Amino acid sequence: MLMRKTARIKNQSSSFITTALFTVAFSSALVGCPDDKSTKQATPPSAVSVFNVVTQEVGDYREFVARTEAFQEVKIRARVEGELIERHFDEGSAVEKDQLLLRIDPSEYRSTVAEVEADLKSKKAAASAAQRDLKRGRDVASQGFISQSDLDKLLTNFEQATAAVKAAEAELEKAKLNLSYTEIRAPFAGRIGKVNYDVGNIIGPSSDELAELTDVDPIYVSFQVEEADYISYRQQHQTPDRDPRDVPIDLSLRLPNNSVFPGKGVLDFADTKINRNTGTVELRASFDNPDGMVMPGLFVTLIVESTNKKELALIPQVAVQENQQGKFVLVVNDENTVSMRVVKLGRRINAMWVVESGLEAGEKVIIEGLQKVRQGAEVKAVEKNVDATTGTITSKANS
Repeated sequence: MLMRKTARIKNQSSSFITTALFTVAFSSALVGCPDDKSTKQATPPSAVSVFNVVTQEVGDYREFVARTEAFQEVKIRARVEGELIERHFDEGSAVEKDQLLLRIDPSEYRSTVAEVEADLKSKKAAASAAQRDLKRGRDVASQGFISQSDLDKLLTNFEQATAAVKAAEAELEKAKLNLSYTEIRAPFAGRIGKVNYDVGNIIGPSSDELAELTDVDPIYVSFQVEEADYISYRQQHQTPDRDPRDVPIDLSLRLPNNSVFPGKGVLDFADTKINRNTGTVELRASFDNPDGMVMPGLFVTLIVESTNKKELALIPQVAVQENQQGKFVLVVNDENTVSMRVVKLGRRINAMWVVESGLEAGEKVIIEGLQKVRQGAEVKAVEKNVDATTGTITSKANS
């Protein structure tokens, strides 16, 4: 009996301890868990970077793959044969018009000139003697001292001597011209490339080009337009005889490194026929290139834009997202609340998109922190600048 009483006391103690531990744990849980409303109010709004939408005059445009060409280009060649004895320029340097570039040994050609000059003097002397003989023959022929046949011979000798003088004069002119060809001069100002023959080489008309001279100011940009587009333009404007330079368009150039070449170009040539192999018509634009920055042979992008422009919004590329509805941006309103805005995008200008519809100037689009927010959320907006060319984001304080 004593053992049953002891077991009952142990069971009661164990039950009491279990109840006490449960009560303490439940109380601790109540103390450690604040309500959901308190937690929501304590969470600060997410900080995001925003860009103030700006506008710019933008016209209808189209881009063409184009190739640059030199304004003038000539392959320098030897016109007479001889030893190359002098070079008067550095490869890749700028040269002036009529500057002496190369000299061929002139010794042989000077000797030829002297020889022909001496022959000319001899021919002139013979012609003078024939002229005197003819004069005397005519004087005595009237007195019957010589026959008509002899007089005719004197006349023939004089005419032959006169012709020989003219031939000698032509030979002298040719010899002097060949002598002048021993000095090779620049036909125009430009930059000269690599020389293909060193001093000491024998060169002549059959030799390869000695060097190449190019003039790149202005620089030409050639491109092709599809025949359908070209015909549509002609039908729209009805200007078959219009000077291409009078077409109301703006031309700009994007270089292979995606930078935009400073300055605008002009359309200066349109071909008179359609290329039957490609179905295109060739056109050419001209850009001032005083520093020679653009070299011939580059593949570039020619941007053709109409002069009839309208104000459109521009936003950074980083602000644009896409879902099933299309392209959209997140906009922060005056109450710092986020909303989604579907936009219609036009052309890209460097690091910016042209917005044809969906945004207005002065609205704020999120450019940093997009992953932290959703539509309807409250945010803390920090305005920042965006470099329109590179897309670099900087704070207002650094501007």
